[in-house]
Amino acid sequence: MKPHPSLRHRDKLKSSLLGMLALGSAGAACAQSSVTIFGVVDASVSHYASKSEDRNFATPASPFYVNQGSRTVSRTALANSAYNNSRLGFRGTEDLGGGLAAGFWLESPITNDDGATGLANFSRRSTVSLMGGFGEIRLGRDFTPTFWNDTVYDPFAAVGVGANLISAASLFNTTGGAGGFGGNANYLRASNSIGYFLPPNLGGFYGQFMYALHENNSYDPGTATPPGVNPLTGQVNAGAVASSRAGRYVGGRIGYLNGPLDIALAYGSSTAGDDYFAGTTDNVKTINLGASYDFGIVKLFGELSRVSKTRDYAAVPLFPLRDTDLKGYLIGATIPVGPGLIRAAYSRVSYDTDAAPTALVPVPDPKAGKLSLSYVHNLSKRTALYATVARISNKNGAALTVGGPAFIATSVFAPRTSSGYDLGIRHAF
Repeated sequence: MKPHPSLRHRDKLKSSLLGMLALGSAGAACAQSSVTIFGVVDASVSHYASKSEDRNFATPASPFYVNQGSRTVSRTALANSAYNNSRLGFRGTEDLGGGLAAGFWLESPITNDDGATGLANFSRRSTVSLMGGFGEIRLGRDFTPTFWNDTVYDPFAAVGVGANLISAASLFNTTGGAGGFGGNANYLRASNSIGYFLPPNLGGFYGQFMYALHENNSYDPGTATPPGVNPLTGQVNAGAVASSRAGRYVGGRIGYLNGPLDIALAYGSSTAGDDYFAGTTDNVKTINLGASYDFGIVKLFGELSRVSKTRDYAAVPLFPLRDTDLKGYLIGATIPVGPGLIRAAYSRVSYDTDAAPTALVPVPDPKAGKLSLSYVHNLSKRTALYATVARISNKNGAALTVGGPAFIATSVFAPRTSSGYDLGIRHAF
């Protein structure tokens, strides 16, 4: 029996569509120069302990006070990302001809210890680029220029219990609010960013610039901004609290790399919050200088950093909010030993709160110091075993930890020491 004419027509149409799809796929494959799937799976047994102490003692006003000793909160966990951050990513480039190329990079964090986080987002990096002799224009979510010095010049790459205190303090909001130091949401990465990278043929000089859009609504006239009272009508503007500039980031980094020497200077400003009717804008400004030098038998690292939380006023009040400065430094080294690597670093930070004296007695600045030691044993180019130990000493109210639980902090107990270790394995692919 011959098939019905309509069936023969449907089969011809199906064959034509399949052929077109095949040709389209082949064309796409030819145009795409390369696509790479990459990732890291890092797991460790990690221990954290945060110890608070009673720093009070008997005084003439309280002659019978009995010191209550110390309190420790500890935790042991199977963790991830203690040597390298666990991740899964896709990247690719396309040769456009004439010296131009297009590229993309999508990178997702993964929590391999519990499997709860996978390809739900690409929050580590999600960018598309156009590259050529002029350099690279990159759009999307990416690392900020000011973060690079905190990780490149840290032997521990700002990861695990050994991560430097500059990074730890920048990620910690002393007021307990959202974001890092000063409410900065753009310490590590910035979303909605436009980046430019210098070309690599500048005799060792390199650099980048980034501007991240805040993507907030703007109101014209400004008196229409919610939820304040419109001075012209006396009525409350409808809508939720509106920020017009919070989230914006602008920064850059310039460096020089020649043989064993690498040095870079970075500066950035992040808008942490603003209030139109109060006439205030809160900024977190970062400047840091880092360098490394590889002698072969040892590679030395160093960094100086200053992060300032400031409030700008349209009209300065009689008692303005005092600025807070976070100052820090880092010195470190890596020593190759056969198939392994010894890592060591000491970092220190202090908070200049510009606090007013209490009863004419100066208020001491909070400060902390951290010592980190580690050994990495490379089983291959992609697989390594590692062991890291670290200890932080806090003073004058500083409360930085190596990770894990927070301190018990009351009117009696003050944060004192935080210690921990990572014992793990890292596999890259």
